[in-house]
Amino acid sequence: MIRGLAAGGAAALLLTSSVAAEAAPLPRHKAPKVFGTTFQADPGHDFTRSPHPRRDGVLRGWITHVRGDGVAEYEPIRWRKGKVTEGRFVGPPEGDVRVYASPIAKDVVFLSALGCGQRMTAVTADRRTGLGDRRCPRADLVERARDGERPALITVRKGRIVKVQEIFTP
Repeated sequence: MIRGLAAGGAAALLLTSSVAAEAAPLPRHKAPKVFGTTFQADPGHDFTRSPHPRRDGVLRGWITHVRGDGVAEYEPIRWRKGKVTEGRFVGPPEGDVRVYASPIAKDVVFLSALGCGQRMTAVTADRRTGLGDRRCPRADLVERARDGERPALITVRKGRIVKVQEIFTP
């Protein structure tokens, strides 16, 4: 009888742990400097092949294109200090092949720095970090990515984009 209870308890524990693994929160990856002045390295990534997902982690970058099947192409960005203004974000130079492509997860967390919808009139960024803190739907992310390049911290997990947190730039 005790043996049967132990086996049943182990099965219940196994079932509980697999359910917990599916519902686990996003892993915590070390975020890069928001206004870093160098491109983030991705050692071991083969840029000679067609664009494919970046390794798991957080990339300071922007989405350059969203295909009809929900796959986003994105590239790293860096902060370039200006002589007249504070500066701006720039991507790799023309002809550089540093580009990635990953599907956007259906349950992606999109934290906007300019509010939800198309108006984008309200600043919804943390004043200390400059990072967006208002959660918006996936459709807003896709539409905004199609409208132009918006600097963001892009989190990739298991080859999918699971979080996009916009960086506020005036």
